[in-house]
Amino acid sequence: MTLSLRGRLLIGVISLVVIGLLVANVAMYLSLQSFLMGRVDDQLTNGVDEAANALGATGPFPQRTPYFPVGTVVELIAPDGSIADGKVVAPFGTEGPTARPIVPKTLPNHGADKPAPPYTVQGTEGVQFRMTDWPEGRFHGQFIVLAIPLTDVQSTLSQLLAQEAVISAGVIGGTLVLALLIVQLGLRPLRRMGAVAGEIAAGDYSRRVEPATPRTEIGRLGLALNAMLTQIEAAFAQRTASERRLRRFIADASHELRTPLTSIRGYSEMLRRGASESPSDAELARRRIEEESVRMSTLVDDMLLIARLDQGRPIDSRPVDLQVIARDAAADARAVAPQREITLDAPERVLVAGDDTRLRQVVGNLVRNALVHTPSTTPVEIEVTTQNGTAQLSVADHGPGLPAADRDRIFEPFYRADASRSRDSGGAGLGLSIVSAVVAAHGGKIEVRETEGGGATFDVRLPLVSPAG
Repeated sequence: MTLSLRGRLLIGVISLVVIGLLVANVAMYLSLQSFLMGRVDDQLTNGVDEAANALGATGPFPQRTPYFPVGTVVELIAPDGSIADGKVVAPFGTEGPTARPIVPKTLPNHGADKPAPPYTVQGTEGVQFRMTDWPEGRFHGQFIVLAIPLTDVQSTLSQLLAQEAVISAGVIGGTLVLALLIVQLGLRPLRRMGAVAGEIAAGDYSRRVEPATPRTEIGRLGLALNAMLTQIEAAFAQRTASERRLRRFIADASHELRTPLTSIRGYSEMLRRGASESPSDAELARRRIEEESVRMSTLVDDMLLIARLDQGRPIDSRPVDLQVIARDAAADARAVAPQREITLDAPERVLVAGDDTRLRQVVGNLVRNALVHTPSTTPVEIEVTTQNGTAQLSVADHGPGLPAADRDRIFEPFYRADASRSRDSGGAGLGLSIVSAVVAAHGGKIEVRETEGGGATFDVRLPLVSPAG
């Protein structure tokens, strides 16, 4: 496993080729050997009568017979194992080869009355013979031995081995070159992917690998990698944005907390320097310390609420009637701003599953936002309806409205659409952040749009529940 993929592929291909060639060569060798040996055995079986006649003739064979190859030996074996007579097949006018079979002292067919099945024996001069033997009644208990040399068979098989070795070496060499070329071309996309991966690792998350197509395995890998890279890029972008929001949140929170802390510290020093000698100054210092403490406590509670909701902590989930909440919010608004025209359009019960306190906080913050950031004579409209299986609550005003650039950031903590507003009129900028977090915790969604005729409309959508739920 320490080898490269290219090395493993080449080893695998060459191993398969070698195994295939070895199996084919062995099969061919054994097949040819069986064929040649079968032909020799046929010659032995069919030449029994001619061999017997040859021993009964006078003189050597005058020429090579059509039944036997050169060097075939026919011998007459006496009962004691000695050679009584013998003939050798040779070309006309020449002496036969001198190699002779080494006949076993006890013939395999001893005592039988028919030729023995052919068998192989060693001969002189290193020549092997294929032979058979049988008793011959005309020679009074003697045996005839017919042996054919295997020189031609062994020579043919040796040539076959040599040819197989040369051909196999050529096939292996050609396969190696071709496999190397194919593997090089096949792995080129992976090398390109590796180069792109290096660039991505260096920080360029916008790069994508190629090829990316469903038609090939590497292409499908490219598609999967590109999808993963898209998710990673989105995750890094989200993390970067989250870190940026967190830094801004910490900076804004520090700024917001520093103001009441500074006031508390200043009035505390006033008391320490002798404000007790002036009852009016002491009363002012104590009142301002209490007010700033309450303000700071409220600010900390709001930040903790946003943090808990962002962490996905569970909230109470009970049937809550938005009609009742909207009616109470409208009544509170009329009490706070009696000169305002506060209209409520909530003709029927609208039940959602959620936390009554938090949902009242949502509606209260939206109504307070409309009261604080619009002129005192501007009407405010509250509407509760159902649409497409969801509950919709809208709070609309007819004030100056929101610029398009502020609509995307209006729900960020400590963000103020008008930076010139004082904290007394505009708060710390956490109201709409709390609204967004509470709505998201209830599985809902909040949007802001321009009111017809001018102004801002906040739409809250929440999942409905049945009255029995």
